[in-house]
Amino acid sequence: MDQPFRMKSNGQIRVVLNSQKKKTVTKELPDFQVVPKDIPPEHAALKEIEEELGSLVGMEEMKRMIKEIYAWIYVNKKREEMGLKARKQALHMMFKGNPGTGKTTVARIIGKLFQKMNVLTKGHLIEAERADLVGEYIGHTAQKTRDLIKKAQGGILFIDEAYSLGRGGEKDFGKEAIDTLVKHMEDKQHEFILILAGYSREMDYFLTLNPGLHSRFPLVIDFPDYNIEQLMDIAGRMLNEREYTFSHEAEKKLRDHLIWVKAVLNPNSFSNGRYVRNVIEKSVRAQAMRLLMLNSYDRHELMTLRSNDLVFEED
Repeated sequence: MDQPFRMKSNGQIRVVLNSQKKKTVTKELPDFQVVPKDIPPEHAALKEIEEELGSLVGMEEMKRMIKEIYAWIYVNKKREEMGLKARKQALHMMFKGNPGTGKTTVARIIGKLFQKMNVLTKGHLIEAERADLVGEYIGHTAQKTRDLIKKAQGGILFIDEAYSLGRGGEKDFGKEAIDTLVKHMEDKQHEFILILAGYSREMDYFLTLNPGLHSRFPLVIDFPDYNIEQLMDIAGRMLNEREYTFSHEAEKKLRDHLIWVKAVLNPNSFSNGRYVRNVIEKSVRAQAMRLLMLNSYDRHELMTLRSNDLVFEED
């Protein structure tokens, strides 16, 4: 008697019917599955981080990337449990974008996620800039850089405006910092995560300064500038968090100002979300002074920022 089913090596199911004349029916197995929209309950770490990411405006590429990194780490652990090869991948990253686009905030969130997933033992963030790495004499820079890496063990070393390490040319001590970072990225690649951040064009040039740099950053995330609607959304969230609101005239005045400032300022000079935060903080102080002088403290006025309260950096 013939076997009723036989699996072929090409992924097809061969069905053999019992009859004197053998007929074959070939059915292709679909190579896709429906991905559920809701995260399964066992992924509490991802769900918690997703809620935190949900409070951030825009950044769609970054949010997708973080989910993919989580999925890759989780599935790798499952492969290990099944005795399959699960090669560890370096998770060093590069963030490219203008000031105030959320790079430092995202670095902190990534640290929390990796700590929850036992990729990092601590998940803390060490923030650094050129002055924290570059010394004043030969050998001093390498030691300062090693000390920073030691502090970052089990967490993330975040270097903002990293391209400044290469600005001084061949004789500058910044090159020594780059060389030291490259060495430790390889030697201790699973003990800490290095995130370099800066303007897009300058970071592209920075990668050319050391032949080992480019290959050591498998994850490159672009942080685009916020558009006007996103900046207004950021302002609204900041006000809501502080229990303030704009009057209609104040909201219109801020929107018109943002349209103007984005049109006249160089994109590298405009600090995006940071600019909006500064406007809100200065305007809250101006409102407090106005209410003090008016001696008027009813609930509605305490919560409302009016157009004459708005303080812009260009004023």
